[in-house]
Amino acid sequence: MAFIVGLTGGIGSGKSAAAERFAELGAAVVDTDAIAHELTRPGGAAIGPIRAAFGNGVITPEGALDRGAMRRLVFRDAEAKGRLEAILHPMIRAETDRRARAALAAGASYIVLVVPLLVESGSYRRRVNRVAVVDCGEETQVRRVVARSGLAPEEVRAIMAAQASRARRLEAADDVIDNEGDLAALRAQVDALHRKYLELRELS
Repeated sequence: MAFIVGLTGGIGSGKSAAAERFAELGAAVVDTDAIAHELTRPGGAAIGPIRAAFGNGVITPEGALDRGAMRRLVFRDAEAKGRLEAILHPMIRAETDRRARAALAAGASYIVLVVPLLVESGSYRRRVNRVAVVDCGEETQVRRVVARSGLAPEEVRAIMAAQASRARRLEAADDVIDNEGDLAALRAQVDALHRKYLELRELS
């Protein structure tokens, strides 16, 4: 039986660093955000339906999703967010399931499903055995995202406001990875969880 860990956390929390360590330890990492980027790059399977639903204003000259234009549209139009999700979510879920099955068939010990909005999505919560939340303070999140992306602090805070609150994520967590410290501290916590998940897999 598949053992699946849902890995989540707010923007800038350090999900990618945690997922990278899980992969180094032998878990099969399936990243829903990476799948979404593949679907919305030039020639991606979601571009046609998105263009049909929203027009060329959200498509770059190269034929990819203009993420900035779509983000601005979604922030001011809740209905647009629902229409975008109706296009992307079934595609992401189908590809996620395909990759998970392939990884298990290839002998992966367990699956780490990286879902930035896992807590916001009731369906994913039902599909995982454990929820691991990468956590840090909100000011740390803002500082990290500004440093890596060039977004203004108020833009980062607007993205955070559209996500589940820190308290809600922690409430949903089976396991918490504290990423207020350095990379070595995060990796040590992931190592401990890896050992725990191998044990739980044997019991499931």
